[in-house]
Formats: sequence, C-alpha cells, structure tokens
Amino acid sequence: MGRILYLDCFSGASGDMLIGALLDAGLPFDTLRTALGSLALDDECTVSAERVSRSGIAATKFTVVETTGDAGGTHRHRHLTGITKLVERSALSDPAKQRANRLFRRLAETEATIHQMPVEKVHLHEVGALDSIVDIVGGVFAFEWFGAARIVASPLNVGSGTVTCDHGTLPVPAPATAALVSGVPVYAAGPPGELLTPTGALLVTEFAGEYGVLPPMRIEKIGYGAGTRDPAGHPNVLRVLVGEEAHDGGWDRVAVVECEIDDMNPQIFGVLMDRLYAAGAVEVFYTAVQMKKNRPGTHVTVLVPPGRRESVSATLFRESTTIGLRHAEVTRETLRRELVPVSTRFGEVRCKVAQRGAAVVNVAPEFDDCVRLAEQHGVSVKEVHAVAVKAYQDAGLFESVPAAHPEQGRRAKVSKD
Repeated sequence: MGRILYLDCFSGASGDMLIGALLDAGLPFDTLRTALGSLALDDECTVSAERVSRSGIAATKFTVVETTGDAGGTHRHRHLTGITKLVERSALSDPAKQRANRLFRRLAETEATIHQMPVEKVHLHEVGALDSIVDIVGGVFAFEWFGAARIVASPLNVGSGTVTCDHGTLPVPAPATAALVSGVPVYAAGPPGELLTPTGALLVTEFAGEYGVLPPMRIEKIGYGAGTRDPAGHPNVLRVLVGEEAHDGGWDRVAVVECEIDDMNPQIFGVLMDRLYAAGAVEVFYTAVQMKKNRPGTHVTVLVPPGRRESVSATLFRESTTIGLRHAEVTRETLRRELVPVSTRFGEVRCKVAQRGAAVVNVAPEFDDCVRLAEQHGVSVKEVHAVAVKAYQDAGLFESVPAAHPEQGRRAKVSKD
C-alpha cells in the first residue's frame, strides 16, 4: 500500500494555503524554511507560519513578507530567466528543480499566450513576485517531502464574481487561472471573489493525478491551510488528508463511458484500448453489436474513476471515429485483493487472492508469471497454472471458517510480512 494525499479544495486553493495545509499535516516548518533559504532571498523576504481561525476552523497560515521595495510599495518582478537561476542555485533535489522550472515555464507560456508575446519577454506580474516564487518552490519541496505515491484532488472551487488585477476587473476565474485548469473539473460557489489563484491552480494541476471524491484510504493526519480572507460563514481553508491507500474492497463510484462504432479500421481498436488505459481507464471492453442499416459494429465500454472521465472522453474522440458518447456514474462493489507468492518446482508464482470479509472467494495465479516460467521450462502454461494453485493449497493457507459464517467457505491465513 502507498501513501496518498487528498486535496480537498472546497474553498479553492492558493500557494500559501497548500503549504499551510501541508505544514499543518506534518511538514516541519524549520525543514521548509531551510529549503527556502537556499534560494538566497533572506535579504528580500521573510517567511512565517502561525495558527489562525477561519470561521471557527483552526488552520495554519503560511505568509511571505517582502522586505524590499520602493517608497510606493512597488516590488521587484522577475522574468523567467531570473527565476530559473534562483531555482538552479537552490538546495532542491534535481527532480524537484526540474519540476519547479517546468512550472514557471508553464506559467510564462500561459501568460505569453494571453498577451501574444514571446515567452522570454513575459513579465510574470504577481507570479513573478517573491511571495509567489516562494509559494511555488515551497510547494514543490513540500509535496516531494511527503513522498506520496498518489495525489487526488477534489473538483476545484474557483470562486464567483470578479477579481481586480493588473489588467482591470475581470470575471472569476482570471485568464491565467482559467487557462491553467483547462481539462480539470471546476465549479463556482461561495462568497464573491477569487478562491483559486494562478499559483494554486498551477500546483494542484501539476501534482494531482486524478480528481473526484475521497478515495478509499486510512487517514493518518489532517491539515488545514488558511487563506488570507476570513468571510463570515465560509471557512476559507484548504484541507489535506494524509494516509495509506485502503485495499479492503468495498463500495466506490466509477463513471461508465459508452459508444458504438461501425466505420473504423479494426486495427485501430488495439491502439484505442492501450490509450484509454493510459488515460486512466480501469477497464475497457468491446462487444459485437448489430447497428442501423444492418451493419456490424462494436460497442465500446470504458470504466473510469469519475475524476478521469474527461481524459477518457477526449481520448475516445481523438483516437476513434465516434461522434458521440454516453456516460453515467454507478456504484461498484469490489473485493479486497492482494498478491501472495508461492513456491513451485518451476519457480515462484504470485497468486492474486480475493476476499470478501474473511472469506477467500478466488485464488488466481498471475498469468504473466505462468507464461514466463512455462517458457523457461518448456512446459505448457496450464501446467504451471495448475501447479501454482496446488502449491497455494498445499502451503496450508486455508483453514475452516467458524460455523457462524458457513456461507464464507474457507479463509486464508495470509502473511502480512
């Protein structure tokens, strides 16, 4: 099982809210400050973290205060080349440096598109200010520190009404934010004002691999990061839940995406399936159907986590000839599964053991293991498969289930080591 972070962005997200939530969830402030100190910005800004309340919710407020600026309060803004130099001389790991530089380039390219100018000449406005530079670099460091195998985010609340920026008064989300969340599930709610900032949009869309409801997990820590505003009746916080993925089976929600195709080269179906899995599908299958004008066709069914549905839909439209899709969310019940290695005369074979409650309801040797060993020993795959099943049984992994649960059959004693 891997570590998982769930970003609950019910009140949007900003760079300081994300860092505050991760500090609240266990990231040591001194560790973060040391990492940020490597940017050599100590003479230009200070950072702090304090406990605050937002509508009665205790949270951590991460703050960057610039200590330089002219008499009118104007602060220095850097171009992309200057920011890249800051990142390169930092103490971030090489992968983190590459990621941070990629994020700043993505911002610059977004601004360049909006203003129709070369990337090298883009002035990054608020994102080029010290507080945003610290938020982005600090965010990259914080996510790397947690080392999560999986990061999931809720749909992003962008806020409502208008926002005032260097370009005047604009509707929420502002142009840069809107461009950064392209293809990501968003919605508008809460009091008037901007809830999702460009920095928050940049970090969430970079690190979150999927979007949707809270996934099955065993929660270990909860952190709240505070935003600057404190509107009445609306807790302006970002919540992060940290824990381990739960593989006990149970109930979850999946999106079912369907279409029929009767005019596509059949060779493309293999490529389509591969790309649907790459887009996030958990299951893809084809069914032969008879369509209008008595033409044979293929019914395509894709199961996908709700947060990845848009990616699957885009793949179907791009890679196939369909011109329409149907989709709906359904409840799915799954069994808890784990791989148990068994020793055979051909070598080790992993068996996938499926349980419902305490009952083992299925034991299936991993097919790839059986194929590999069959090729090594010059025997049939079915022989290796049969030997693996018998080895599982002979290892004494089954015992009788208590009489109070006769419907559960046999129960596995599986080592957790």
